[in-house]
Amino acid sequence: MVTDLKQTICALMTQTEIANRIGTTSQAVSSWLNNQIPPERVIPLCEVLNWRVTPHQMRNDIYPNSTDGLPSQLT
Repeated sequence: MVTDLKQTICALMTQTEIANRIGTTSQAVSSWLNNQIPPERVIPLCEVLNWRVTPHQMRNDIYPNSTDGLPSQLT
């Protein structure tokens, strides 16, 4: 993951908060942020962060367009 994106996510919410809201461990969240967010976790993570980070920003290999994965009210 790009360092700027990791910093943005961590400025919005702690890894522990993310883990509690998604239902995983903070160690798992740390691994995602230091490596790559699993495809099945992208949308739930965006939702937890109130869409302040988009699926495209997290995984542009899966969501190649800037509006891919966003709810219709945000596009």
